[in-house]
Amino acid sequence: MHYLESESRLWIIKLNHSLKDIKQEIAEQQILWPEMSDIWLTQMPGIPYFYNPNQLSMSLIQQVIFIVPPYVHVLDLTGPVQVFYEAAEYGAPYKLLYCTFQNQIISSAGLPIGPVQHFTETQPKPGDLIFVPGMDMDYIRSEEFRAEHDFLDWLREKHAQGVIICSVCTGAFIVARTGLLNGRKCTTHWKRVDELQATYPQILSLHDRLFVHDGGIYTSAGITAGIDLALAILEEHQGPLFASKIARELVVYLRRGPHHSQKSIYLDYRNHMNVAVHQLQDWLIANLKTKATLDTMAEVAGMSIRNLTRTFRKETGISIHEYTTLLRLELARTLQHNPGITMEAIAEKCGFQDARQLRRIWQKDVLKNSTRSFIST
Repeated sequence: MHYLESESRLWIIKLNHSLKDIKQEIAEQQILWPEMSDIWLTQMPGIPYFYNPNQLSMSLIQQVIFIVPPYVHVLDLTGPVQVFYEAAEYGAPYKLLYCTFQNQIISSAGLPIGPVQHFTETQPKPGDLIFVPGMDMDYIRSEEFRAEHDFLDWLREKHAQGVIICSVCTGAFIVARTGLLNGRKCTTHWKRVDELQATYPQILSLHDRLFVHDGGIYTSAGITAGIDLALAILEEHQGPLFASKIARELVVYLRRGPHHSQKSIYLDYRNHMNVAVHQLQDWLIANLKTKATLDTMAEVAGMSIRNLTRTFRKETGISIHEYTTLLRLELARTLQHNPGITMEAIAEKCGFQDARQLRRIWQKDVLKNSTRSFIST
């Protein structure tokens, strides 16, 4: 293992290649991180890959404890598990643990889960993470769950001791039951946001947010949003470059931030049966960088220009230009999470004229959504 030191950061490169390969890696990282321009190599065994001691003590092993509740939604659990497992495989200082509050566990899909240690057998320390995945709503509403006073008291106690609580999907109902979300902002699966707010009126349940962080508690939306949350926490601990490496390892090619909509532009405006319009929508998604003319798009759809513009609006409810702009803004939001990419490069990849046009349209979209959100409240 080698480490690279500059004035402000300590960077680690795993020594499983030749010195020539390592020097090539350094050159690549210097492109992304200019502060690495004045560095040198020294041997130092046992240090994690691209570890940043300014964010976490090198000697500290952080426990990531996953609650495995009855009727758990499997992907709510395994998505974040895989993120931290891969991070540990790359040398990040994480130890994964699992615990539960019942003896026999069957997932919401009927998958039997083997013996898991009782939550009282774990010893979370300040700064450790506890993940609470989503469960079947019938169980959450049941008296059986409401009777789990010892587990709820344990969650309250650990948070008071400095342990970070993270919920995925309907796991927010468990955290809300403890009272820890009172007076805090939070979110959950889009189908359950209103129910969460109605059940626990002292919380502030936010619509259309992938994840929210408030007072040492993270809450996230449904299913795959747990992966987005885990990657975001990983980025806070280990930096954006490391988090991007793990995302690539997981083949997560679209990393999403907390303000991403729970709904997807890639799925919206597709609830129609017009094959030609679907064909054009697919083409637009794949060719955003291309400044296509209406002639080109009409050829893709196999229609006249007049027929295409009329049919597209009829089937989707918006114009081709509006749809293309939404696609470009979504891609821009995704690309901004990539370390080292400039606004000019984002604008070019998304098909905008320049960064100035991107910023102007972006600000207009933010203002439009903020106004809509204000009117609807």
